Amino acid sequence: MEPVIGLAVGRGTGPELATVFERVLTRVADAYSVKINVTRSKRVYHSYSSLKAGAEIERIRELTGEDADHYAEFCRTRAALGVPAIFRTAINAQSLYLVRQRLQAVKVDAIATPEASLLLVRDEAQGFYTGENSHAPGALIRTMAFSREITEKVIAFAVRRARRQWPDGGIDQIVMAYKFHLLDGALDEWVAESAARHGVEIRLFQPDTVNRNLIEHGPRPRTVIIAGNEWADIMHVVLLDRFGAGRQENRCTENVYLHPDVAGLVEYQTVHGSADDLTGTDTVNPVATVRAAAMIAERHAGCAGAVRMVEHGLESLGHQGIGTPDLGGRHSTTAMVDALLDVLEPAGQPAVNDPALKAGA
Repeated sequence: MEPVIGLAVGRGTGPELATVFERVLTRVADAYSVKINVTRSKRVYHSYSSLKAGAEIERIRELTGEDADHYAEFCRTRAALGVPAIFRTAINAQSLYLVRQRLQAVKVDAIATPEASLLLVRDEAQGFYTGENSHAPGALIRTMAFSREITEKVIAFAVRRARRQWPDGGIDQIVMAYKFHLLDGALDEWVAESAARHGVEIRLFQPDTVNRNLIEHGPRPRTVIIAGNEWADIMHVVLLDRFGAGRQENRCTENVYLHPDVAGLVEYQTVHGSADDLTGTDTVNPVATVRAAAMIAERHAGCAGAVRMVEHGLESLGHQGIGTPDLGGRHSTTAMVDALLDVLEPAGQPAVNDPALKAGA
């Protein structure tokens, strides 16, 4: 059976990046002589900028809810049909977090340093980023919840993922970064119960303590950080910078849904936002989208080695000075992707359009 991948598109530069994604996915599939079908959501979801364009507060709230309802249903229907993965461009954060709360999402990023491997698991299913808004004259009231059930699901996922990451069983430390002092001791109790259940030690810290320990000592060789999204959203870019893992604009990441309705569905996204200011200029950085396409092809469509192939292609472009303006280049998004597609070949089949390979022939 031919693999099917979902595609959800937001406004801003979303349509441009969706085109990049489909072009790269098709080229990778062709290189491996496979066929990958893409099923696209019929709705184009709002970015925050598009919501703000002339809409009043109540209308923004309505559109936010409509986008969340539609995207959550798209995820459920894709999962029911056996679709393993979705690529989503950036959409309005409130819509996105309503979906993440309902479908119980965690975000995962592995950050490797010469000395250590850091697995960051972000709890997107509870906390301040989730929850509903209600309005009163001159006030906005935001309600949220923490629960034993969700905390256990997040920890269980993190332990499973860490054991898959390090199959010899070696986890040096598991740290949780939450403002647990606000939660009347409940989170402490749930974490202790979960740690005992999984046979691991979990150290629960205030976020500022985690920051200090990372700055002073760095992560131990195999470190898992399970984090409330309030801290992780801010610290993600700091961790990338601190430990040499590159710019967030060039990275993609994955969200895994834990709700039984969609269990196992993985959503890939760029780390950067919707970049509405670049809409229509053909200058948005395509690297994160390219990497997402390669990751999906390799993990979910049987294209073993696709990530390495694409990384080799991106490296080739770098040697040639081909890049969008934010990368220090002078090329359009389309020109950069065109150049990349010309040099993509599976390992062992050198691309004849690569000048570096020609020179070495």
